[in-house]
Amino acid sequence: MPFLRPNRAMGAALVTVLFVLVAVLIVAASAVTAALNAEKSARNERDRHIALQAAEAALTDAERDIESSDPGSARAAMFAPGSAFGFVDGCGRGAGDPGQGLCSRVEPPGVPPWLSARLGDGDPGLSGAVPYGTFTGARMATGAGTLPALPPRYIIELMPFARAGEDASQPSVNFYRITAVGFGSRSTTRVVLQSVYRKSTAGVR
Repeated sequence: MPFLRPNRAMGAALVTVLFVLVAVLIVAASAVTAALNAEKSARNERDRHIALQAAEAALTDAERDIESSDPGSARAAMFAPGSAFGFVDGCGRGAGDPGQGLCSRVEPPGVPPWLSARLGDGDPGLSGAVPYGTFTGARMATGAGTLPALPPRYIIELMPFARAGEDASQPSVNFYRITAVGFGSRSTTRVVLQSVYRKSTAGVR
């Protein structure tokens, strides 16, 4: 009978080793899962920053569009002081349309253009949005690595603006709401930004 003691000791040691191995495996699996989650979170955050920067670039492009470097163009005429020409319900649509992306204001309780335009749709022409650089000639690389998957796009909504004592039917300045969407390296990552921009007539501040 004394020969059984070593076997019992070896059996207890084996069980202990197995428990230790299981604990080590659990810790290792938890560490790998945490590392993968952290890497995924970092990738998503980077993608969001790419989309944010693209949306900011689209806002700037829209402002350049409003100020137009070609005063004699049909597009520039639509941003003439006090003009509402070209700003239509549902926004101008179709590539080559001088009024593309120009939206008339929808009074409450109607749905404003920046909500109804569906800026993230694949074809910007269908939503009435203006792809980056369409009217300014600016260029943005897209589609590879850490670049946006798609060019950002925007719409411009004509807003009412009148100072106290002024005739609201004769605006001295043009006031616009710009809504832009930027895409990350994946087209499903999107950031929407909005700004207001005032274009004064000559001599008016």
